[in-house]
Amino acid sequence: MSATTTIVTGSAEPRDVQPVRRRFDWGQPFVYLVALVIAAIAVGPVIYVFIGGLRTTPDLNANPAGLPDPWTLENWIAVLTAPRFWGNVFASSGLAVSTTVGVVVAGIMAAFVLARYDFRGRQGLYTLFAAGLMFPLTVAALPLTLMLRTLGLHGTYLGVIIPGIAFALPTTIIILVPFLRAIPAELEEAAMIDGASRIGFFWRIMLPLAKPGLITVGILAFVASWNGYLLPLLVISTGSLPQELWPLPLGVTQFSSQYSQNTGAILAYTSLAMIPALAFFLVAEKRIVGGLTGAVKG
Repeated sequence: MSATTTIVTGSAEPRDVQPVRRRFDWGQPFVYLVALVIAAIAVGPVIYVFIGGLRTTPDLNANPAGLPDPWTLENWIAVLTAPRFWGNVFASSGLAVSTTVGVVVAGIMAAFVLARYDFRGRQGLYTLFAAGLMFPLTVAALPLTLMLRTLGLHGTYLGVIIPGIAFALPTTIIILVPFLRAIPAELEEAAMIDGASRIGFFWRIMLPLAKPGLITVGILAFVASWNGYLLPLLVISTGSLPQELWPLPLGVTQFSSQYSQNTGAILAYTSLAMIPALAFFLVAEKRIVGGLTGAVKG
C-alpha cells in the first residue's frame, strides 16, 4: 500500500488588485491657470512691442490689436542705422558694465567681512544693509541731487555709477553673506595651516567657491543698471551731455517725444533697447537660480 505525500507550497493564488482611485485635485488646474494668466500679463506687452515694431504706423492706427499686414523691417532698419541709437547703446553699456564691476567688487569685500569676521556691531551693520532694501530711490531723489551738485558729479556718468553701486549693495550683500557663511570654516583653517594669509584665502579659495553667487549679483546689477530710468533722469537729463550720449531708457523717451507720430519706429526702438538685457538674463537664468539657491541654503 503506497502512501501519497502531499507537498504544500507557500504560494497563494494571486488576488485581484484593485486600482487605487485618486481624487481629482481641483487645486492643481487652478494653479496652472493662475500661472498662465500671470505669464500672459507679463509677457503679453513684450510680445506686442516686438510685433508692433514689425508693422507700419498706418497699420497700427487702423488695427492696433491685429497682426502685421504687411510685415516690414523698415522700422528696425531705420533705428539700427541711426547714430543716436548706437550712442545710447554705448552709454548704457558703459554704465551697466561699470556699475556691475563696482557692485561685485564692493559687495564681495563687504560680504566677506560680515560673513567671516566676528566683531562688535557686525549684526547691526548687516541689519543696516538689509534696511537699505526698504528705501527706494524716489525717497533719496532730492538729497542725492543736492549732494551730487555739491560734489560736482551732477550731469556726469560718475553721478549715475556711484549711486547705482550704492543702491545695489543691499541686495548684493543679502545674497552673498549667507553664501559665504556656508563655506566650511575647516577650509580656512587648513589654508592657514598651509601658510595662507586671509587675503590669500580670500583670493585663492573664497572667490572660486563664491563664483555662482558673484555671477548672480553681477547679472542682477547689470540688468538693473541697463533698465534704470529714474537715476539717469535725475542726473544726466538735466546736465550738459548731448542726447546722443544718454542711456537707452532716456533715449527711448526722447525718441518717442520727437517721433510721436511714428508709432512703429517707437516700438522698434523700444524692442531693440530691450533685447540685450533680455538675452543676457535668459542666457544666465540657470546661474541666477544656482546662486540664489546657494544663498538660501547658507
